[in-house]
Order: sequence, then structure tokens, then C-alpha cells
Amino acid sequence: MFVLELTYTGPLERVDALLAEHVAWLDSHYASGVFIASGRKNPRDGGIILAAGDDRAEIERITATDPFVTAGVCAYRVTEFLATRTTPELAAYRQQLPS
Repeated sequence: MFVLELTYTGPLERVDALLAEHVAWLDSHYASGVFIASGRKNPRDGGIILAAGDDRAEIERITATDPFVTAGVCAYRVTEFLATRTTPELAAYRQQLPS
């Protein structure tokens, strides 16, 4: 599992101009089952995405295609963690500790 932290590197006006493209990008990754939650940070200086998976290189490839990234208005920090405990609704995403 991954926490993807977006930090805006450009003005909010440019971010807002790209918002529809970013949301379409988010929707495509929700549809593929990779993204499971997302939203703006408060204060609005970026956002957070929870992503399922165990392939960091694939997650980094996905983040590189975000319209915010390709337009140069955000940077990502990718944090990998093992989701060993979840609510019952997220049981499908539970992971095992390595032996």
C-alpha cells in the first residue's frame, strides 16, 4: 500500500486550470482498482491518495502521468507501508508482514 502525497509547486490558478484533467486521471486509476481514497490537504497546498499494490516502480510510473506533474504544478512523495490492519470494509487490502 502507498500514501501518495502531492505538494503543489505552481500557483493555485494553474492547478485549478488542470483540475478536470487531474480528476479524469484519478477516475481512471480508481476504475483500475489502484486508487482507493483521495482528497485535498487542508490547508490546500496539495493532496493525498491511498494506492493499493506492492510495486513501487509501477506507482511511480502512475504518478509521473498525473496532469499536475506533466504540467509542472505538483511533486509527489511516495511512502510505502504494509497495511496489516484495516477496517472490515478494507479487508481485501490487508497485507502480511514479511517472514
